Amino acid sequence: MSSSSKAFQWLSLVGIIWLQSINGTNTTFPAYSSQLKNSLSMSQIQINNLVFASDAGKLFGWFSGIAAIYLPLWLVLIIGSLLGLIGYGVQFLFVTNQISSPAYWQIFLLTMVAGNSVCWINTVCYVVSIRNFPLHQQVAVGLTTSYQGLSAKIYTDIVSAAFSSSPHKRAQAYLLLNSLLPLLVCAVVAPLVRNIDVGTGEPTNMATGFNLIFVITIATGIYAVITSLGSMIGLDRVIGTGVFLLMPLVIPIVEKIREKISRRWSLDRENRVYNVSIDDQNGLESIESGVVKEEEEEEHSTVQVHNEVGEVQVHHGIGVREEIGVTLMVQRIDFWLYFLVYFFSATIGLVFLNTLGQIAESRGSSKTSSLVSLSSSFGFFGRLMPSLLDYFFARSKYMISRPAFLMALAAPIAGVFFLLLNPANVSLIISTAIIGVCTGAITSIAVSITTELFGTKKFSINHNVVVANISIGSFLFGYSSALLYRKEGNEDGSCLGMACYRSTFIIWGSLCTLGTVLALTLYARTRKFYSKRS
Repeated sequence: MSSSSKAFQWLSLVGIIWLQSINGTNTTFPAYSSQLKNSLSMSQIQINNLVFASDAGKLFGWFSGIAAIYLPLWLVLIIGSLLGLIGYGVQFLFVTNQISSPAYWQIFLLTMVAGNSVCWINTVCYVVSIRNFPLHQQVAVGLTTSYQGLSAKIYTDIVSAAFSSSPHKRAQAYLLLNSLLPLLVCAVVAPLVRNIDVGTGEPTNMATGFNLIFVITIATGIYAVITSLGSMIGLDRVIGTGVFLLMPLVIPIVEKIREKISRRWSLDRENRVYNVSIDDQNGLESIESGVVKEEEEEEHSTVQVHNEVGEVQVHHGIGVREEIGVTLMVQRIDFWLYFLVYFFSATIGLVFLNTLGQIAESRGSSKTSSLVSLSSSFGFFGRLMPSLLDYFFARSKYMISRPAFLMALAAPIAGVFFLLLNPANVSLIISTAIIGVCTGAITSIAVSITTELFGTKKFSINHNVVVANISIGSFLFGYSSALLYRKEGNEDGSCLGMACYRSTFIIWGSLCTLGTVLALTLYARTRKFYSKRS
């Protein structure tokens, strides 16, 4: 692969990072759900049903997968952004009374369309990452997907900066931003999301680029956490985040400069060889002999390095236990254990984060935006964690299996729901951070677990079945918590005090404890398979 191709290869990764950074539009819902509830005179149950609608839109994500096969990737990207424009844009017109008297079913349907838009952009990001980094697929996908965890913080900071003097208009601001920002970024990035000819394999010097990307990513996450906890004003936070998102451009720029220097050196070398006197032909033949020998040695070295890369990839990969489709998968006990572990851990965590606005309001907290930003920042680190471990410690004998990792992440989620029974604000802050980290990490490692247990050939269908639990859980857990909220609330449907969610937290904590036990069972059943890793 040419140096120019390497520069475009890294540039495509930067483009995916930018796309993922703005693609978590659904994660901003807790920041404005209370205002939306008041603006459109909705009940708590109706608000929770909108959370389900957003997740239900993802059940139709397979449409984007089919589109990616037959349509150019840039067109798939634009379709996704246009769906978001329609879903959020029309809601914005409703809230601002540009269109009067919306029916609830219209808001529900628009929320589904907006939720589905995320799938189209995600599909493009996955396809480009896998095709352009064939030897580092998991790392590229995991690293770029982690940036979706920053979306809520980015949107929250922009709204805080632009509407600091008009907090009552924040619901309108979020809807407007959710509809326009993805469209603008997709239009800018569309030329970059294309397949790069990487030849038979990636170059052997990718490690330097990935190491630098990881350093930048970790620094970005640290900055996000600090600014979420600190008192920095909105505009400064937006500028700082923008600078960190531009930093990955250093890699393709350096690669391009290296290409130009290499090309100039090659031209100078050719000129020197061409100007050698005919009288020095014998010397030239000697030189050429040496060059040929050097090239042969270099070629031999390249073959060795390529073999080493292949060995590393085999070593890094656990392998696949079996290649099966959905019909056989749902007949496996391990599938149902895995499905229920996800259901009773990460899915409950996601429902908590989606209900964060109402939870904070019921506890008398006015810092909903800060909590959403905090969960976003820690969720970013959670999503990044599996990629870091895979890339740097995959060959370590101390690296635990993914089912064991799943168990280690489910247990803290169970614990923090009981911590939330404490009325102190610090318990809400700590719980939000822990749930953000653990939920993000489970979401990330689930991709690898599905591949390892059930194969790669039917992965897109198999994993869509696995994550269908999110939509089911979003409805069941969200609806039941709304019923308990209404039971403890006033006649007008509002509820203030610890009693609003006390029963919900006890139920969720107990179910997450069950999820931890199921994760232990899954670990025991798959231990023999994962122990084959050398």
